[in-house]
Amino acid sequence: MATGIGLMIEGQWGLTWARWDALLKAAEDYGLQSVFRSDHYTIGPPDDNSLECFISLTYAALHTKRIEFGQLVSPTTFRQPVLTARMAAQIDDLSGGRLCLGLGTGWHDREHHQYGIPFFDQNIRYEMFEDALEITTRLYRQEEPVTYQGKHFSLNGAVLLPRPARKNGPPIIIGGNGPNRTLPLAAKYADEWNAVHLTLGDFKARNERLNELLDAIGRPRTEVRRSLMIPVTIAPNEAELKKKLGDQFQAADALVEWKRIIGLPEQVLEQVGRYAEAGMDRIMLMWQDQTDIEGIHLLAETLVGKV
Repeated sequence: MATGIGLMIEGQWGLTWARWDALLKAAEDYGLQSVFRSDHYTIGPPDDNSLECFISLTYAALHTKRIEFGQLVSPTTFRQPVLTARMAAQIDDLSGGRLCLGLGTGWHDREHHQYGIPFFDQNIRYEMFEDALEITTRLYRQEEPVTYQGKHFSLNGAVLLPRPARKNGPPIIIGGNGPNRTLPLAAKYADEWNAVHLTLGDFKARNERLNELLDAIGRPRTEVRRSLMIPVTIAPNEAELKKKLGDQFQAADALVEWKRIIGLPEQVLEQVGRYAEAGMDRIMLMWQDQTDIEGIHLLAETLVGKV
């Protein structure tokens, strides 16, 4: 099976409706498999434009016909789990079954404090996250009323209506690299594990850790898709690459263990291919210049159908 090639857009880096529309259109026109975006208020300073995540996903559902889309990832701290689950399921229905629900603990303390959102210590955030996963999966998979008493979120005879059109609702992506907390949750709850900014060696190690965890609970390894979110810089020639990278420019051989995909088209293809050989099913390439549609075209020509 071919590797899914997708874009990852940081929504807090100046995303506007015009840019979002152009990025979605480029993904559709150039044959990319997916477009994902972050769910943040800001990652400043400096602060910049950002579109509200779920509203922008509703736009994607209505203005695309083929690509998958979703968030990497929505922090449990931002919304009640039921609200997130309801919005995701209904956007998924609106799109004809193309949304993937990315969930995580939340990590950026500044935006929480800046916008008055409580930012708890890591242990509590993981407890909240596990509650959210349990609530979401039960609401999606059970037609009968759900009662659940969690440490931070609970349900009492709740039913998700309308029922999701897709059996079990939109697939759940759990993003993160932690071998002792995040990966066990991915093994138990996720339809897809999304690695974040890992070198090839670290990706291999975390992927094998996930396989061990799946084996331990008796879940087939094939039930959990493997993906990677990683920055990309591509240019048609060395002069343009040097211009994009500036002082960071190095020979291709020196880039193998960077937490980035960098190079000319043939180098980018080789680097992505190495991850695919290591078990990666799809890649979400972080595209920093939201106005560089020509670069997205080059990226698609380089990778789509070739890895």
